[in-house]
Amino acid sequence: MSELGTVKKIMSKTYRLVAPGDIKEEHIERDLKDGWVDVQPVMASVCHADDRYFGGQRRPEALKKKLPMALLHEGIGTVKESMSDDFKVGQRVVIAPNVPGYILRGTKKTETIPDNYSKDAAFISSGHDGIAQSDLVHPESCLIPIPDNVPDEIAVLAEVSTVGYHASSHVADILKKPNVKVALFGDGPVGFMAAAVLHYVWGISKENLTVFGAMKDRLSKFDFATQEMSTEYDFDAADEQFDVIFEATGGRFSSVAINEGIKVIKRTGSFVLMGVTEDLVPIDTRDVLEKGLKMYGTSRSTPADFKVVINAMSESAEYRETLRTLLPAHKTSISSAADLTDAFNAILKEKAWNKAMLEFKW
Repeated sequence: MSELGTVKKIMSKTYRLVAPGDIKEEHIERDLKDGWVDVQPVMASVCHADDRYFGGQRRPEALKKKLPMALLHEGIGTVKESMSDDFKVGQRVVIAPNVPGYILRGTKKTETIPDNYSKDAAFISSGHDGIAQSDLVHPESCLIPIPDNVPDEIAVLAEVSTVGYHASSHVADILKKPNVKVALFGDGPVGFMAAAVLHYVWGISKENLTVFGAMKDRLSKFDFATQEMSTEYDFDAADEQFDVIFEATGGRFSSVAINEGIKVIKRTGSFVLMGVTEDLVPIDTRDVLEKGLKMYGTSRSTPADFKVVINAMSESAEYRETLRTLLPAHKTSISSAADLTDAFNAILKEKAWNKAMLEFKW
């Protein structure tokens, strides 16, 4: 670690999205200071939010506000240079993408609001340069060491898994109760990782964990949970049987999933909303009121969530094997802005269920 107050200039080769479909290589100078670490990204998985930015599927005002920027926030890297006593050169780390405002200002935390809900936080790849760069200068508190027995391709799934874990933390007291009945709506990767957290981290049994989905081939991958096709399930005739419901569909299906869930949740039950949509979502507020339901909004995660998930990955070989279900047949090698552009075009075209994996060659 360097002397207190030292600031070193780091030149980062950055692949920036300057307009939808247009990624350019830029060389940008970063400041490496006390308590910060220069991380060289090794691997990243692609979030649907990245797809929306690249494909121009965000509102025009959002694109105008946030571009240009480097995409990707789900990733891992190796320490290239460190001004932290906690991290050594060559160490593998998971990148927690949410950087609280007080860290950016170099002050102490004073508010009681969790860091992932703070208004002045910086979230990489959302108005701030993300992982698509050779040198990501990141604060030590937002990096999590990767245990030796957790391979890169599993560790890279930590960020999305922590979103599921953080969502579940809102109802932690309920999930700890014996024989709690839980349902999750959504058969995409976010739903898969959230359901895996409920099973492997919280210990919700297959009999007590039900996943509702719309596509049989996707739903069949949730072999650790009871599976139900939403299109074949009679929600009107079903019992009010679930203590907690998670909605992880997002988009135009959010409204349907929420309203179906309202029908089968127990009175005074808890409903956790995870799905993101650009549109307003109509829900049956009459039944929400009549049943006395509690609804939680949840977004992103904190380094504390990462530590729980990474520890679970390390301790459970079964959990690691389940997460392998999400891996594609091959990783895509990225050594230029053109490679990254081609990768995103392929992702948008293929619309595969598996998580796209990008391997950086700097």
